[in-house]
Amino acid sequence: MTFTLMGTPGLESQHLWLSVPFCSMFLAILIGNGSILFLLATEPTLHSQMYLLLALLMVADLISTLAVVPKLLCLFWFNNQDIAANACFTQMFFIHGSSVVRSALLVFMVFDYFVAICEPLRYNIILSHSLVGRLGLLALAKEVILILPMPLLLQRLTFCHAAIPHTYCDHMAMVKMACNHNRPHLIYGFFVILLVVGLDLLLIGFSYALILQAVVHLTLNTCSAHLFFILVTYVPALFSSITHPIGHDISPHTHILLANLYLLLPSMLNPIIYGIKMKEIRVKCLCRGIA
Repeated sequence: MTFTLMGTPGLESQHLWLSVPFCSMFLAILIGNGSILFLLATEPTLHSQMYLLLALLMVADLISTLAVVPKLLCLFWFNNQDIAANACFTQMFFIHGSSVVRSALLVFMVFDYFVAICEPLRYNIILSHSLVGRLGLLALAKEVILILPMPLLLQRLTFCHAAIPHTYCDHMAMVKMACNHNRPHLIYGFFVILLVVGLDLLLIGFSYALILQAVVHLTLNTCSAHLFFILVTYVPALFSSITHPIGHDISPHTHILLANLYLLLPSMLNPIIYGIKMKEIRVKCLCRGIA
C-alpha cells in the first residue's frame, strides 16, 4: 500500500515559501549539531559524563531531523506526496522513537546535574562512564518497547483512505484513518504520551525540586552567618537613624541606648556568629581547648 502525505492542508499554494524556513532550520540543525558532535568526539577533555549525555541527545536530534525534513522538502519542492507503507512505518518509528530517547536523556541529564550539585565528591563514582552507557541503552530499550508496537499494530489495520493529513507519518493521524477497531490504538497512543511526557516531566520536576532544596540549604549554610551579621549590623542602625527625624515621642535615652547598641552589638556577636558557623575556626578552638 502507498500512502499520500497531504503536507499542510489549506496552505498547499504556500509550500514553496514554507520550504525556506524548514530548509534553513535543517541546515542549522545539521551544521550546529554536527559541529558540536565533532568537537566532543575529537577533544579528549570533553569526554566527561555530562558531554556524553549531550552527545547522545544531539544524535537523537539528528535522527529525528533526518527522518522528517528530507521527505518534507521533497513534498514542498517537487510535490512528491507518495510514500510506501514500509517507509512510512519506518519513518514513524524513528520520529516517535527519537522523541522518547530525547525525553529519557533529558531526565538523565537532570540526574547528572543533581549528582554534580548534591554529591560533587562522589560524582565520578556514582555517575561513571559505564553507567552513562547503560543509561543510553536504557533509553534505546524504552524506545523499542514503547514505539515498536505502533507500526507493527498499524499494519494489521484496514485504512478507509490513504491520504495522511500531515507532513510525515504521524501515529495518531494514521490511527484516525482506520476504518474500524482503532480505539485500542488511540488508547495506546495516549498511554505512550502520558508515560513518556507525564512521567518524565514528573521526574524532571522532582529532580529540580531536590536540586533547589540542596542549593538553598547550601546557600543558607554558607551565608547564614553573614546574613545574620548583616541584620544585627543594619537593623539597629536603620532604626536609630529613622527614630531621629520621626520618633519625637521616643525618649532621648532610648536614642542613646540604640546608638550604643548599633556600635557595640555587632562587635560582640561577630566572634560568636563566625566562630560557631565557620567550621575551620570551630575545629581549631576545640583542638586548642582539648590541648
